[in-house]
Amino acid sequence: MGDHSVTVTDNNNHQSTVIEIYPLGSYYFGSKDPIAFRDETVADRVQRMKSNFNARGLRTCVQAVMLVELFKHPHLLLLQVRNAFFKLPGGRLRPGESDIDGLQRKLSRMLSVNEDETDHWEVGDCLGMWWRSDFETLLYPYLPPNLKVPKECTKLYLVKLPASRKFIVPKNLKLLAVPLCQVHENHKTYGPIISGVPQLLSKFSLNINH
Repeated sequence: MGDHSVTVTDNNNHQSTVIEIYPLGSYYFGSKDPIAFRDETVADRVQRMKSNFNARGLRTCVQAVMLVELFKHPHLLLLQVRNAFFKLPGGRLRPGESDIDGLQRKLSRMLSVNEDETDHWEVGDCLGMWWRSDFETLLYPYLPPNLKVPKECTKLYLVKLPASRKFIVPKNLKLLAVPLCQVHENHKTYGPIISGVPQLLSKFSLNINH
């Protein structure tokens, strides 16, 4: 184990954090009942976001970055919705809910047999934050100084996987392992957040276990 690793050091010669990555084949993948999705137009979604913002203020979302090994390369776990677009596992926080509690709840809802068991997800570093300045604009990886009232904040967290576990996925979702090299700067297919993940991981050492 651990015979394929790259050590990254900073300018102070301090070793960076190591991410242990385990083979895709060591995980079990099953299915469960579909989860409900809103069938709405873009205009409907914008109106819903406006209503929620007026009632609750800033919308905060949390998403998980999880890595596995396949063909001796790191792969990112992504959910594919309706055989169309891709997303990182996660979702919106409830009012007053912490980032870690909310992400653990969302991961259990999407990827576990028992939705009530949330403590087995090891949520690590916050890798980055994206902001939505308006209801109809894209998310940006910075908060403009002239933006007084952002509408949404999306936070990406590293979630470290154990050597083995079960992923139980709703039947109307697909959980895919996508090579980091395919994701990198592929904005057209994966959007700006997912395509930027490889850069966010550059400060870590990836230790691939066989």
